[in-house]
Amino acid sequence: MVSEEKFNRLFWHSRRGMLELDLILVPFLEKHFRNIGEEDQQRYEQLLTCEDQDMFAWFLGNRKPEDPEIAKIVGVILELHRPES
Repeated sequence: MVSEEKFNRLFWHSRRGMLELDLILVPFLEKHFRNIGEEDQQRYEQLLTCEDQDMFAWFLGNRKPEDPEIAKIVGVILELHRPES
C-alpha cells in the first residue's frame, strides 16, 4: 500500500506543466495507481524521471520507449486512459 505522503509526492511529480501530459498522468494516478501491481507502481515512478518530450511522443504513439520497463507502464497507462466525454 502506498502511503499518503508518497502518493502526494507522485501527484506533484505527475503534474508536468504540459497540459497534454497532465491530462493523462494525473487522472491515471488518481484513478488507477493504487489498483495496479507494485511492479507497475515502480515503473510509474521510473516513468516520472523521463523527459516530457519523450513521454509526449510515447503517449501520442509517435515513438516507443527503448526501455522495456517504461514501455510496459506506457502501455498500461494507454490501456486505462479514457478521454472524458
